[in-house]
Amino acid sequence: MALPRLHHLALLVLMAVAGGCASLAGSSDGRFVARSVELDGVRMPYQVFVPAASARGAGALPVVLFLHGSGERGDDGRRQTEVGLGPYLRAHAADFPALAVLPQVARDEEWSGRNARLAVAALDAAIREFGADRGRQYLTGMSMGGYGSWNIALAAPGRFAALVPVCGAVRPPRAERPGLRVEAVAAEADPYQAMALRLKDTPVWIFHGARDDVVRPDDDRRLHAAFQQADARDVRYTEYPQGNHNAWDATYADPAMWQWLFAQRR
Repeated sequence: MALPRLHHLALLVLMAVAGGCASLAGSSDGRFVARSVELDGVRMPYQVFVPAASARGAGALPVVLFLHGSGERGDDGRRQTEVGLGPYLRAHAADFPALAVLPQVARDEEWSGRNARLAVAALDAAIREFGADRGRQYLTGMSMGGYGSWNIALAAPGRFAALVPVCGAVRPPRAERPGLRVEAVAAEADPYQAMALRLKDTPVWIFHGARDDVVRPDDDRRLHAAFQQADARDVRYTEYPQGNHNAWDATYADPAMWQWLFAQRR
């Protein structure tokens, strides 16, 4: 009984991939398409932004994995597109030149453990379906998603061409949120140094607001200093002097960030 079921599943996957590639080839407007992925019996919804035909360059498309913040958790498969990268993509639907994958974590959960693996599974599925460039995979996240960006990058240090963590941190920001942390280095005596040494060959641009009172910028300052001490390849830190927790709107609206990001390759 197992073999026919697997055969049927393989057919469904092939149909989805063929349908996705056909829609990619024929589309003229940038748009979101809804998908879901399952791992260990847990389903995660995600959206894929498919760029307009006129915005695509030659060859396979670059792909951006975006991790949302705490306020966008749920299972509706939509809320993660309403804050952060999603609004920017809608405003630039005619000219954004890459695929973007926006998974959604369940209520009261973090971008760690199985949820981090599900996000990567969503990315892998989108790469297969739309034929993305594996050498131009980028990772960004905001607030809780900033923490998640580090979790995913540390689990696969050689995978991403560049990282853009926004208003994230390393340690929990408050005692009532102990699970919000970079779990891979939580037991290290110096987690900042440990992260810098493991990721020093990956280009990183960190963004934070100087007046952030939700996730204070102290960790990002220390992390940037640790990267510098580790003689990292290309690690930048931008702190908005008047910025509070919402550093994402300014970050995603910055043409210099996108120019830098898309110039990175593996």
